[in-house]
Amino acid sequence: MAEILGMISSQRGSETDPVTGPAVDPGWIREFARAHEEAGFDRVLIGYSSASPDGFALASAVLQATERLGVLIAHRPGFVAPTVVARKLATLDQLTGGGRVAIHHISGGSDADQARDGDFSTKPERYRRTAEFMDLLRRSLDSHEPLDHSGEHYRVRDAQSAVHPVRPGGIPLWFGGLSEDAVRVGGAHADVYALFGETKAEVAGRTAVIREVAAAAGNEDLRFSLSTRPVVAATEEEAWEKADRYLELARAHKEAGATNNPLRLRRHAPGEKSAVSADRLQRLARERDVHDERLWFGITKEMGPQGNSSGHVGTGQQVADALLEYWDFGVENFLIRGFDQLGDVQDWGELLIPKLRAGIAEKQAAAWQVLAGA
Repeated sequence: MAEILGMISSQRGSETDPVTGPAVDPGWIREFARAHEEAGFDRVLIGYSSASPDGFALASAVLQATERLGVLIAHRPGFVAPTVVARKLATLDQLTGGGRVAIHHISGGSDADQARDGDFSTKPERYRRTAEFMDLLRRSLDSHEPLDHSGEHYRVRDAQSAVHPVRPGGIPLWFGGLSEDAVRVGGAHADVYALFGETKAEVAGRTAVIREVAAAAGNEDLRFSLSTRPVVAATEEEAWEKADRYLELARAHKEAGATNNPLRLRRHAPGEKSAVSADRLQRLARERDVHDERLWFGITKEMGPQGNSSGHVGTGQQVADALLEYWDFGVENFLIRGFDQLGDVQDWGELLIPKLRAGIAEKQAAAWQVLAGA
């Protein structure tokens, strides 16, 4: 099922608006969650780092504050047993009527951040652990019989659970990462593979490779998600002016020492390379500021490798059309987050999401016609 996702933070702050307020601001969480629901989002991502508030607790707050909005809880395998995570997910799913809970697996692209929680494994070890975690998690969610498992990273005997998802397969397993190890794991085990906002050519090539891996593993139903930071306004000229303002704000805050990383944590250990996905965005940003007519890398170049920072710029219709050009590559989910957090969500609800939903409906109808004629 195609979904439009946003992202929830536990406090105000972005590249253009340095962090303010407590690390957990209940009022902000409620306001931001309800804004996403009112704007027409299906689900929101809840991020993860070694210093961030607990994602399951934040998910519970978001679910309680809204009526239909779903959550995508980012999770790093290695700190909690998959059998325990399965029960936590299934409990949330039962409490909220089913279908509102999903989990996003991030193996850990930073040795420095892993070490803060006591994990000193290598990246290849982390990906092997993620593969084993996802396999055991899925079996724990699905099985109504006692479960035994003995592997490199996990061992359980007679594992049983009294709680399961409302519907079989009702908790999608997401995955992110673009190294060779990551592709092997995500291609084999994920329901949805998350990609950063790269050019159409890059995404087409990447999804083709991942699909080959998935097919070899028997994962024929793998879907893709694209993460981007749209800048939308009533006219194209106004949208580019807004993008320029965001860049000026980000540059000014950076020069003033303001940050959306208030603890000043190192992103990487000395000598450690940044994540492959972040490096790919930086390469595109160095080539030029704008690709594919309206895919903008201004913030990417200014702020360096720190997650998804590219975004399409234009009117709501122009941005919706640009996003839907990825549909033919298997991208059916769109994760969008902003720079002016609340303002962007409200603008998207008015200018972008209705256009994007209409385009998705047209794509789905065309696909059904093809199937009906087959």
